[in-house]
Formats: sequence, C-alpha cells, structure tokens
Amino acid sequence: MDNGLKRTLGVTDAVVVGLGAMVGAGIFAALAPAAHAAGTAGGDLLAALAGAALVAYCNAHSSARLAARYPASGGTYVYGRERLGPFWGYLAGWGFVIGKTASCAAMALTVGAYVWPGQQHAVAVTAVVALTAANYGGVQKSARIARVIVAAVLAVLAGVVVVCLSSGAADSGRLGGSWGGGGLSGALGLLQAAGLLFFAFAGYARITTLGEEVRDPERTIPRAVPLALGIALLVYAAVAVAALSVLGAEALAGSAAPLADAVRAAGRPGLAPVVRAGAALAALGSLLALVLGVSRTTLAMARDGHLPRALAAVHPRHQVPHHAEIAVGAVVAVLAATTDLRGAIGFSSFGVLAYYAIANASAWTLDSAVKGRAVAAVGLSGCVVLACALPAASAAAGAAVLALGALAYAVRGRLTGGDRSRL
Repeated sequence: MDNGLKRTLGVTDAVVVGLGAMVGAGIFAALAPAAHAAGTAGGDLLAALAGAALVAYCNAHSSARLAARYPASGGTYVYGRERLGPFWGYLAGWGFVIGKTASCAAMALTVGAYVWPGQQHAVAVTAVVALTAANYGGVQKSARIARVIVAAVLAVLAGVVVVCLSSGAADSGRLGGSWGGGGLSGALGLLQAAGLLFFAFAGYARITTLGEEVRDPERTIPRAVPLALGIALLVYAAVAVAALSVLGAEALAGSAAPLADAVRAAGRPGLAPVVRAGAALAALGSLLALVLGVSRTTLAMARDGHLPRALAAVHPRHQVPHHAEIAVGAVVAVLAATTDLRGAIGFSSFGVLAYYAIANASAWTLDSAVKGRAVAAVGLSGCVVLACALPAASAAAGAAVLALGALAYAVRGRLTGGDRSRL
C-alpha cells in the first residue's frame, strides 16, 4: 500500500485553503460573541482583535518553521512528536481532531441556518456529504473549490465595508474605547474576546497539516502561512471597523447576524440576502478546509497506531487519505444531524490554543536563535493566557477532553507495553 500523498499545492493554493478556513469561521461566527465579551466600547473589540492577531502571528511563525523542517501530514501532531516526544505529539493531535470535528459540525449547522433555517440539520448533513465527496476527488479539486468560495466571500465582505463606511450612519466615534475599562472586569473581558477571536485566525493550521501535499514545502509553507494570516487580519480589521461604525459595540454584541444588520443600519436592506448567502459560502469554505485538516491529522495518528491503522490508507488513484476522510465525514454528519454545536466556539478555541501551545514549545527546541525563541515564548504564553481567559464552561470542557486523551494514552501504553505498533 502506498502511504505517500501527492505534492500538488503551490503558494496560491495553500494561501487560499488557509483563507477559506479563517474568513469563514471568523467574520460570521466570532465577531458578535467577542464584542459581547469585550464590552460596550468599540476600541476594546479592536484591541482584542490586535491581541488575537499577535498570538496568531507567533503561532504562525513557529508553525511555519516547524513545517519547513517536517513537511509531513499532521501539523503539530508531527512537530510535538519529533521535538518533545510521542506523548506531546499525541496530545496535540487529540485536541485538534476532537475540537475541529466539533467545529466541522458547527460550520455545517451554520450553513443550514443561513440556507434553510427550517431544515437546518438536513442542509448541514447534505453539505458534509457533498464536501466529503469533493475532498475524496483529490486535494487539488478541494483547493479549486476553496478558491471560488474565497473569492465570492471576499467580494461580499468588500461590499459590506464599502456600504457601511460610505453611509451617513457611519460614526467614527463608535470606534473609541476604554481598552479594558468595560466588559467582563476590564482586562479579563479583553482577553476573553481575544480568545474567542483567535478561533477566527486558526485556519492557517490547515496549510501546515497539508504539508505532505505542498510542492517545495521548505519554501512554500513559510511564505503561505504569513500571507494567509496577513490577508485575513486586513479583512477582519476592515469589517470590524465597518460594522462598529454603523452599529456600535453594544448593538454588534447583541446581533445574531451582525453583518446583515450592519448593511440594514447603513440604509441598504436589499443587500442583507446577499450577506446571508456570503455567510453560507464562508461556512462552506471553512467546513471544506476543516475536513481537510482533520482527515490529514487522523492519517498521521493512524500511521503511528494512535488511531485504527485502516485510517492510514491512501487511495491509489486520487492519492488522498480516503478512509480517514470518509470516517471524519461520517462522524461530522452524525453530529450535524443530531446536535446543535453553534455554541462550540469557546470549546474549539481551547483545543486549538492547546494545540498551538505545543507547537510553540516544539519551535523553542529548533535552535538557539534569539528571534525564533522569543516569538515561540510569546506564542506559548499567549496561548496559555487566552485559554485560561475563555468562558469557564469552555475551558473546563476543553481541559476534560485533553485529560481524557492523556488517560487513553496512558492506558494504551500500559496495555501494549509502550509498543505503539500493536495498537
């Protein structure tokens, strides 16, 4: 059986895959809850966005260095295993697979909520099946679909920014803030908002988890990760400023569909259906990239025996991990049909922050370069602080899932005598 994946993705494809995950998850999902946590001053939300971007940059820098050294599927699962030991790699992979599987279901349900609210679960399952089939056809096909989705979503978001900022309802006074003077006890509210917004930046992980399918990964990944992150930050900042300028922080925090409400407040209610369509497309793009990332991490963990070996199979013609993709798609479809996971942003953020904490710790061990170690240290401490600042229920659930994974690892080790090949 051939366990190698085909390297077909260039810089543009990798950037698009990352953008598809980030833009879809962030703008339409995390903006309102982050505004609620930050408080009633618009400047606090923008400060939280800057904080989330700083931590994301450090994580991206560390991840890109590691991916260039270890260009294999699995992302931080591989880096932690190689730099810190098998347990830390396993824990990173466990947190990623569990947290992002829940995020897949949440994005699928978001598609259903925007497309046909009365049949939300049915639409969600249909979306999962369709995108799983697309991924099965090869990662290059997935990248082409992602490129179309990203282009359409960016066009919608550009329209929202132009309409809001050019309207008579825009007021730059709504952008001011206390920088910690309101919300959940000031600084804690800012940190919690930054933790929730970090969920929006986590999509660049999809670039590193696809490391085995990227051409010339030593050069491509270090270029693609900061490009995707930088474009996403510019988009987020422009949209946040536009929405705040017409709604204000309080109205933004209380909105179920903040960007649709923003164009209504700007005097263009006819654009609200277009924004809803853009939201559905964005969620589809995020779901597409999420399934790609989860299936590749599943592949890497199956290769090492932490998951059933059958999930390590690679299709001989399409050269994709087809068993892993089908398994992930089936689990997500069941969750989308039976549960409502739109409140899972905090839980997902906790798992992803733990994942990147391990990535930064791994990057610290690469060499003694001052810049690399300083960035890794800031990223590691930032991940820990933001994870602890998340809502208590989300942090507790995330910690419980990580503890369960650690327990499972210990039990397997005792049963097999440390021989992972027998799993």
